[in-house]
Amino acid sequence: MEKMKRAERMVAVMQVLMSKPNMLIPLTTLAERFGAAKSTISEDLLAVKESMRCTGQGRLETVSGAAGGVRYIPEISAEDAGGFLISLAERLSSQDRVLAGGFLYMTDLLYDPAVLRPLALIFAGVFREKKPDVVVTIETKGIPLALVTAEALGVPMVIIRHGNKVTEGTAVSINYVSGSSKRIQSMTLGRRALEPGRKVLIIDDFMKAGGTALGMINLLKEFDADVVGLGVLMETPREEEPKLVDHYLSLLQLRELDPVKGVVQVIPQNSFLHYQTSMPRSGTTDE
Repeated sequence: MEKMKRAERMVAVMQVLMSKPNMLIPLTTLAERFGAAKSTISEDLLAVKESMRCTGQGRLETVSGAAGGVRYIPEISAEDAGGFLISLAERLSSQDRVLAGGFLYMTDLLYDPAVLRPLALIFAGVFREKKPDVVVTIETKGIPLALVTAEALGVPMVIIRHGNKVTEGTAVSINYVSGSSKRIQSMTLGRRALEPGRKVLIIDDFMKAGGTALGMINLLKEFDADVVGLGVLMETPREEEPKLVDHYLSLLQLRELDPVKGVVQVIPQNSFLHYQTSMPRSGTTDE
């Protein structure tokens, strides 16, 4: 490999780390890749860590010892998270998103990587300390958000289905009452999809009464799973629609939706504010 100047090497090291979030990379691997001594790479990493602190792109976590190395932890600052949610709420409050029947059009945003990544970093920042082994969601609209959240945490994702698939093998099914339609429905999870005793983070796109979330929690009990967190993108007001579950985080609230008048109001969720204490502030880092 052609000899790099220090500035060029630092940029390359940062690119390698950011391309493999949450993965522990030995210093030896970086030293061999860039043809530099481990001490030189260590100095580069100190500069990279400071750069990330200043730009709010995440942080570096170093592990000492023979099996140690460095890993990149993607994060978003509390300030950036709050600003993003305000902007997203404004986009969702557009009158042209009101659909007949009293529904809010969100599909374009739920499949937009530019929207999903900040949301995933918010969820990851709040729930990382819970150390989930897996992120679980139910098909279908919550899948992209859950997948990007799983990537931000460095864990796999599991999908609960509404019906059994022959390709999933033997499965566990339960009936639950949908909080929105009040109808009895079923959900299924393959036996091979989730090992017993895993720590689970549930991520979903919308919560009305919480019937689906409660159903997922009950289904996961069949796998002896420990549900360490529940996060939803948006919910209806709790005072208007009592929830069947407690201790969850919602980022946005659908305050008003009137299809007749074409009025919609989405606001950032106030309960998110107290969760921000666990998120990094701009210009700070964990050593």
